[in-house]
Amino acid sequence: MHVQDTHWASAAAVAPGGKAMSAAVGSGRADAARTTPLRVDAQRNLEHVLRAAREVFGELGYGAPMEDVARRARVGVGTVYRRFPSKDVLVRRIAEEETARLTEQARAALGQEDEPWSALSRFLRTSVASGAGRLLPPQVLRVGSAAPGESGTAGDAVGLVGEARVPQQRVQSGSGELRLVAQEAAVADDAGAGALLDVVGQLVDRARAAGELRTDVSVGDVLLVIATAAPSLPDAAQQAAASARLLDILLEGLRSRP
Repeated sequence: MHVQDTHWASAAAVAPGGKAMSAAVGSGRADAARTTPLRVDAQRNLEHVLRAAREVFGELGYGAPMEDVARRARVGVGTVYRRFPSKDVLVRRIAEEETARLTEQARAALGQEDEPWSALSRFLRTSVASGAGRLLPPQVLRVGSAAPGESGTAGDAVGLVGEARVPQQRVQSGSGELRLVAQEAAVADDAGAGALLDVVGQLVDRARAAGELRTDVSVGDVLLVIATAAPSLPDAAQQAAASARLLDILLEGLRSRP
């Protein structure tokens, strides 16, 4: 698993020399740019960059340099920075999209599977196959884990809200607008990750209530399975086989035994 705290930087995190301010503004500009119609070539470049970023960050972690993303996308690094003023903005975009993808997969499993264990295992298999677990922001894995004796279900979202928002609201500047950008970015992060923790918590609660899931398994454990059962291997067929085999083993470890 390549997602590490040292490789994660929030677009509004405090940094020396006013970097927090520029990053926060950059995040706001990037969000605004998403709603602006692009020329065909610009849209194509954006798609190439996003695809390359998912691949590079999935293989190397969020610490991979922007130059690697540009090289994989077959564009100049200046093209990447025109769409994403800082690496933090690109990282935020990828993490948000992958978190949203996992949330939709969890909702589909919850709504379409009547059996609690089938719903949970379907979510895990779909998510691992998509590779989204390699791109989860690390704070989701950290605060999603319950301490011994805690249930570790939907309530974990509360911990994430508190942890994710505090550093982003420490942005110090003379501009109330910049502070607002940082706070809105924090709320958006909280909402996306909180929604994921909530719906996965429902899957966990159902499986536990049915007696099919170990009582000590938390939401964080389930997300950790997704992150670790999706290894990045050079051969696609080998990667799919390794992921399926590893997930089978991990699912057996999650199940309740008489």
